[in-house]
Formats: sequence, structure tokens, C-alpha cells
Amino acid sequence: MFAVARGLNPRLFTFTFPFSRHLTSSVMANSRVSAFSTGSPTNAPLKRVGTHNGSFHCDEALGCFMIRLTNKYCGAEIVRTRDPKVLETLDAVLDVGGVYDPSQDRYDHHQKGFGEVFGHGFTTKLSSAGLIYKHFGMEIIAKEIQLDEGHPNVHRLFLAIYKSFMEAIDAIDNGINQYDSDQPPRYVNNTHLSSRVGRLNLDWMDPDQSPEKENEAFQQAMTLAGSEFLDSVRFHTKSWLPARSIVMGCLAARHDIDPSGEIMVLTRFCPWKLHLFELEEEIKVDPSIKYVLYQDDRSKHWRVQAVAISPDKFESRKPLPSQWRGLRDDELSKEAAIPGCVFVHMSGFIGGNQSYEGALAMARGGLKL
Repeated sequence: MFAVARGLNPRLFTFTFPFSRHLTSSVMANSRVSAFSTGSPTNAPLKRVGTHNGSFHCDEALGCFMIRLTNKYCGAEIVRTRDPKVLETLDAVLDVGGVYDPSQDRYDHHQKGFGEVFGHGFTTKLSSAGLIYKHFGMEIIAKEIQLDEGHPNVHRLFLAIYKSFMEAIDAIDNGINQYDSDQPPRYVNNTHLSSRVGRLNLDWMDPDQSPEKENEAFQQAMTLAGSEFLDSVRFHTKSWLPARSIVMGCLAARHDIDPSGEIMVLTRFCPWKLHLFELEEEIKVDPSIKYVLYQDDRSKHWRVQAVAISPDKFESRKPLPSQWRGLRDDELSKEAAIPGCVFVHMSGFIGGNQSYEGALAMARGGLKL
């Protein structure tokens, strides 16, 4: 699996690894490249990508994985070293070397004065993974979902994946707290990707601390980080993007449901909450949606759900009326003067009715009371 790079310090190791089984067939075909150049004039020399040796983090493991998904660096060798003379000979270098210069494919973020961010409204300082994603993410996504880079869905996914997956890796690597507070955290979370990658480093009690063993662990880190990145791409393509389209269409039809424009009906149930907040801001919805109606697939009853004040809050913009809360069936139907009522939660964030007409009446009643 590992081989000493020709002409280099024998403690500097060069390695490649098979691409993830999650890749598209086209990327898999492109990945079938020899690990080393034969030196024959008929074969293009294999590209070499450098990162530092020693303890590794999620950002360079993921960055190395992602850059090998590009056309330019498909199947490239990974050279792990801190020797500046060796780094100068490499085609690309990330997370080491003290230089950020995309024209030379140098992607370090540790040097004084570095403050590069993703843009598009994001202000978190980038790690080496974020830098690779910023410059190559559109190409990687387009290849994975087999669309042209200029397709609007590629750009939508590019932003969404940064927000939901990449930004946390950048923030953790740069030591940026998730919350602005001087209070100690209420609990410890060591289950995120950066922690799991970190645990793949050689244990200090392991008697084998050789470069070979370290590179083997780094390969595992690349595979772990890369597989979760590709899972995120796949989820956003197959689930997030279709749900966004559904919510956008339902939001556009809100005035057909009720003249107030404050009630939205899902034509097909899907994860809608985060999409609703983002689309409301994007297209400047005013007044905001107060209730969302959808059919329960199991009971076939209809739900009327009060929209929260923000994605991370439990409080509703307009809870269902207090006099309905905690009531069920006939008692609720009598109190609300609406046939077919099933329940209203004690907090007023959700209720149910046997029919669409009844759920709509509950939502309209909630707006008035």
C-alpha cells in the first residue's frame, strides 16, 4: 500500500488508496490510475499532492480526499511531509507550507494574515478542506450528480452542502465556538466528524508509531471523511433538492389557499421547515407563514402545524388557540366549532383533523383567535 517516494527522505511516504464505493461510475472509471508514474513518454506523470505528516485532522483528510475527485488531481499520490524542499516539488499542497495561492494550488490556512472565507454570506474562516471546497466544490458536485457546472442545481447544492456540512469542519479546525457565550457547555459532544477523524490518530500507547502505521491511519481518515462528504452530496441531491422544489411550489400557491397568505399546504409531505425559513428570506415573504397543513401518511388525517419563530426554537410564531390546547375529538370539535377535530397539542404547536377542510378551518381559526 505504501512506498517510499523516490529520492526523498525514507521517512516521507507517498500513498494512494481506492476511491470510495459511493462514487459515480464515471469517477470510478477515472480513478483507475496507476499509483506511480512509469516514466514512459507515453504516460503523463502522476500528480502529487502534499500535506503534513504527524497528527492529522479532519480538514486535511477531507481536503486530500476531495482534491482527488477533480479531473486535475484524479488518482494523485498523497505525500505527507513538512520538508519545505519536498513541498516545493509537489503539484498541490494543503494544510502546510504557509501559503495560500490558488493559482499555484497552495492551500494552507495557518499563516499570519490569512482570513479567507467562503463568501455568499458566510463569514467563517476556512480550513484547508474549506479552501479545496471553495475552489473545486462546484466541479466535484457537478461530476457526482452528472450535471454541467453551470446548472443552477449545482450552485444550490454547492451552497447548501457548505452550510450543512463543510462550515462546521472549518469552524472546528479554526477553533471557532458554535455559540457566542462565556458559559461552559452544558454537555460534551465528541461524536461529530472532526472528533471521529481525530480518534483515528495513533494512540500514544500503540507500540508501533512508524510512518507506515501513521499513513495507514491517515488513509482511514480520508476514507471516513470522504464517505461522509459524498453521503452529504447524495442526500442533498436525492432528498434536499426535491423537498426544496416542493416547498417552493407550495409557498408560491399560498394565496390560493387563504387570502391572508399565511397558510401553506404541502401537496406532498417532505422535510419542509428549514426550506421554508430559507425561502421566506430569499423571496421576501411578508406576512410570514403561520401554519403548514399536510396529510399524515399513516392515519390519512390532516395536520396543521404552527411554524416556529426560527429553525432552532420551539416557540411558534402563532400557536393554535389556548382554549383548544389539550382537547381531543368531540370535546375539541365542540369548543372550536369545527367538525372532525382530532387533537391540539398542549403547547399549541400542532393539531389534527380528519379532513383537509377541517384542518384548513382550524388554521383559519388560529389566525383569527
